[in-house]
Amino acid sequence: MKLSNLMAFGTLPVALFFALGAQAESGLYAGGSVGSVTIQADIPDEDNIDEVFEFDENDFAWKAFAGYNFDLTVVDLAIEGGYVDLGAPSGDILGTNVELDANGWDIFGLAGLQLGPIGAFAKAGVISWDVEATVEGLDAGDDDGTDPAYGVGVRFNVGSFEIRGEYEMFDLDNVDDVFMLSAGLVWTF
Repeated sequence: MKLSNLMAFGTLPVALFFALGAQAESGLYAGGSVGSVTIQADIPDEDNIDEVFEFDENDFAWKAFAGYNFDLTVVDLAIEGGYVDLGAPSGDILGTNVELDANGWDIFGLAGLQLGPIGAFAKAGVISWDVEATVEGLDAGDDDGTDPAYGVGVRFNVGSFEIRGEYEMFDLDNVDDVFMLSAGLVWTF
């Protein structure tokens, strides 16, 4: 086999790999992700205002979302909204079980860079959230609000399908940190 034929044969899989990924187009998409959420909060002691207890727990989290992608060849812009269930992390504070059940509706603007089938993106938006607290299984009140949310991610496209990995941070009022690490699937219509 001639060297030129060998090189042509060797570049065919690489070209096919990038051609399949480059087929992602503008359009409506829907997807879902599963992962882990971490909630970190300082909980004040009702008996001693100067004392604060640290809550730093993880739980299973999931989300469902839909959006519209504007594919501008290498750069992608999108608007995306969805529901996120941030689980119900629980932990012991001075021998007392505390659980924070959190969820919300979010909307983001996304900007991404697409290089063949591989891409990266960043997003910023807001989340309308609700957190219900329980202490030893009894209702301890709830809180809600609308606050900023951010994220970064990577993706791998094959035609109309996308595999996505994301790191998101939700800047909830009265909570130090809420972040979610997830993996999911997306389908563009």
